[in-house]
Amino acid sequence: MTRRPGGAVALLALLLAGCGTTPDTASSTTPAGAGPSGPSGVTGEVTVLAAASLTTAFTTLAGSFEKANPGTTVRLSFGSSTTLAQQIAQGADADLYASAGTTALQQLGDAEPTATVTLARNTLEIATPAGNPAQVTSLADLARKDVDVVLCASSVPCGRAADEILAGAGVRAHVVSRELDVSSTLAKVTLDEADAAVVYHSDVVTAGDAVDGVEIPAAQNTTLTYPLLRFGDDAATTAFAAYLAGPEGARALRAAGFLVP
Repeated sequence: MTRRPGGAVALLALLLAGCGTTPDTASSTTPAGAGPSGPSGVTGEVTVLAAASLTTAFTTLAGSFEKANPGTTVRLSFGSSTTLAQQIAQGADADLYASAGTTALQQLGDAEPTATVTLARNTLEIATPAGNPAQVTSLADLARKDVDVVLCASSVPCGRAADEILAGAGVRAHVVSRELDVSSTLAKVTLDEADAAVVYHSDVVTAGDAVDGVEIPAAQNTTLTYPLLRFGDDAATTAFAAYLAGPEGARALRAAGFLVP
């Protein structure tokens, strides 16, 4: 991972401003050289740290990129955006970092990317076990004492966002557990260990028949942008960043339930 000393505060302000716009208008630097089938003649390893909600889309894209570019290896690590940013600040190897929302960027410290682009947006949704046995139909139902609710930890993006919309709706949810990231939060529902969870819409989509989704009205919901930060300048990193931000990336992200240009 390339580190550039100094100017971190100013750069973070720029990132927050750029990533706060929608993907089709976001200020970005997108590497060239990746077509729909990926660039040719690229070799090397790329280490990617990404928000847990990107697991399905990024795993698919890493596989297709490696197939299109023999000699490349994409190493993926998923987790809480906040935790991953802290690991980067402490020196963890990362050529690319994809965050759910922009708040976690404040944890990057002096680690400065060479380029950034907004890949997608996501909204929140209520997930219930298949069949919705507790008959949850709205945020208000999450306050019922007979509904066990699981949220992400308040220190991570999915938890902060859930807290924000619940507070805005005046709902004090019957929370029985808070989990490290959105994947472990959703798992509580798929394993029938909770009646409902507030997760990302994309997680409900990728879970398929394992859960039912209860939409949250736009007036009560919030939208998170997903910035991709590039730290490495080598050919493989530059090419994979462009691949994620290109047509193949957009298709995979849409299929996983994200909003993209």
